[in-house]
Amino acid sequence: MTIAVSASIATDHLMRFPGKFSDVLLADQLQHVSLSFLVDDLVIRKGGVAGNISYAMGVLGRTPLLVGAVGQDWGEYRKWLEDNGVDCSAVRVSTEAHTARFVCTTDETMAQIASFYPGAMTEARDIDITALGRELELVLIGADDPEAMLRHTEQCRTAGIPFAADPSQQLALLDGETILRLIDGAEYLFTNEYEWGILLQKTGLSEAEVGERVGIRVTTLGAKGAKVVDRDGSELHVDVVPDMAKVDPTGVGDGFRAGFLTGQSAGLSLERSAQLGSLVAVLVLETVGPQDWSLDHDVAMKRLREAYGAEAAAEIEAVLR
Repeated sequence: MTIAVSASIATDHLMRFPGKFSDVLLADQLQHVSLSFLVDDLVIRKGGVAGNISYAMGVLGRTPLLVGAVGQDWGEYRKWLEDNGVDCSAVRVSTEAHTARFVCTTDETMAQIASFYPGAMTEARDIDITALGRELELVLIGADDPEAMLRHTEQCRTAGIPFAADPSQQLALLDGETILRLIDGAEYLFTNEYEWGILLQKTGLSEAEVGERVGIRVTTLGAKGAKVVDRDGSELHVDVVPDMAKVDPTGVGDGFRAGFLTGQSAGLSLERSAQLGSLVAVLVLETVGPQDWSLDHDVAMKRLREAYGAEAAAEIEAVLR
């Protein structure tokens, strides 16, 4: 059984601003905003929601199926993912457009201002989830071409394939009716705290009403950890693994999702799955670029023991062997 990850595949252009955006953004002048930030660093990294999640699952010892659309410029990226355990056979290669680009500037408080060029990503809508020739355990449907997200969600629903809804960055662009079409019947619903607020506002639903439409709800809370709500409405909170340095938040949420779903696929409890997700998240946070981290088994186990105790570390270790 395979977990398919259907979302954006992109190249990240990451810059650092040695100041605070809040110091130069004037609340009463936002309608006239015209700013240029002098940055002191630029790195170009492999990224995109699907690329980040698939890479992390590969590092954790799984073989996820990557689903998305790219340009012919992605040859090096493909080799990188395949070398790290990702099945790229379902990726559509455009003959017309470049691979998507994510351009992001991060300030010293970890606030970010970003732009995203979709490029070949729009062709993801032409991929049929039911024609991938795999027995799928789950399809994570993340931020992607909106039409692709809708089509892949409906294909999963019609074929009875369990899916995880992770609309994330696209929530700002989607209306309430479209959001409902993306989450209705999802086995898992992933958001961060801010996205959860947008989802409730745009759909007009209460937390309980969303709970009636989805299975397990996972809300990441940044430095405050994560909240997981089970099907029966019971809640648990999982703290973060303490970081050794806050380097770059890009892809931290993707790392959490990869760890969480890896744990769930391996039969871990919701709590242990969230703890594994938190471990991956902090490894991403401590690295520039969402796919430049690696897993040192002994160090990882030590950090898990320190954060959650010996029993938790032992249960998670069994999954990573």
